[in-house]
Amino acid sequence: MCLGLIDAGGANLGSVRYALERLGVAVQTVREAAHLQDVDRLILPGVGSAAEGMRRLNAQGLTTPLRGWRRPLLGICLGMQLFYEASDEGDVPGLGLLTGRVRQMTPSPGIRLPQMGWNRVHTAAPCALLDGIDNGARMYFVHGYAAPISPATRATCIHGETFSAVVESGSTYGVQFHPERSGSAGAQLLRNFVGLPG
Repeated sequence: MCLGLIDAGGANLGSVRYALERLGVAVQTVREAAHLQDVDRLILPGVGSAAEGMRRLNAQGLTTPLRGWRRPLLGICLGMQLFYEASDEGDVPGLGLLTGRVRQMTPSPGIRLPQMGWNRVHTAAPCALLDGIDNGARMYFVHGYAAPISPATRATCIHGETFSAVVESGSTYGVQFHPERSGSAGAQLLRNFVGLPG
């Protein structure tokens, strides 16, 4: 099994790679469509803006192949947000793998935005990504935009509002937090993804 790590300009690419290598996973960087032939599953990490992330995916010729990908696919943070139909961030269309629009989080008294730090993830529905992870486990978040609650939602988080923290639709999975920075619970989630049937 070889896992493809898509380089869409996310600053967390190296930390995700290191977290996977600690688990003994062979990782190949994917920068163009031809690289997809050699991998069994994919991770799209991301830190940055939706507009820049989509620009890079388009320039690399990865947008159409990702829309047709039928093996396990995991989006992390911005990577998850790019799976949706559109984002408020730059008013940019996304990959359309998940229905809905990513919205800017709403300021409220006592709530700092963007959310930066540890917060609890609450299970909403069974999901193989969450096997062996306690309901209410703390994960590390860095984001100012969030995905709505939908039929794809498998876990939620509350930061002034409730939003999707883990989503699943077919073989497409997304997490709003950073598992590579979330200690043992994050490592377990990555281990669960690697172990999904291909």
